[in-house]
Amino acid sequence: MKFIIGLGNPGEEYKKTRHNCGFIAVDKIAANFQFSIFNFQLIFNAKISKGKIAGENIILVKPQTYMNESGQVVKKIVLDTKYQTSDILVIHDDLDLPFGKIRISKNRSSAGQKGVQSIINCLGTKNFIRLRIGIRPEKIYDAHKFVLQKFNKEEQKIIFESFKKIISAVKMILEKGVDQAMNEYNK
Repeated sequence: MKFIIGLGNPGEEYKKTRHNCGFIAVDKIAANFQFSIFNFQLIFNAKISKGKIAGENIILVKPQTYMNESGQVVKKIVLDTKYQTSDILVIHDDLDLPFGKIRISKNRSSAGQKGVQSIINCLGTKNFIRLRIGIRPEKIYDAHKFVLQKFNKEEQKIIFESFKKIISAVKMILEKGVDQAMNEYNK
């Protein structure tokens, strides 16, 4: 893996919303591993940060398109860098997982997540790793409205623990491989 792409929506109004779990996760990864400050790169239409995890050079990416257009950024990165799609880890929220749970998957469908579907459509493949962050509440009446709301205080505590697990999971993927990380974290 060379690229870790966090999905979210740009702009202050979305900054701490459930739908921006991917952005928050890559921010936490950057802080934990002392990556460079995120800088906007026009060529990719993304904020980029560089650093190392487990001795491997990694580029963190926060697309500056809306979630459902994330594939445009990812395709540009793949074409310009000539890396394989298997070198990509996408981190995103998942309304189908219980709140705070994480799941690692590879080569799977989008399951309705519009940012992931955009990536699959633009790349023409689903051959990349995904780290999904559960945001499903006990009851939900309007999914679109729910994902764009900010975390409440209790959710903030739970999701903070999830981000700790994500940092460990990313390190394990790099050191021991995605299959071992799946065995460890997909419980």
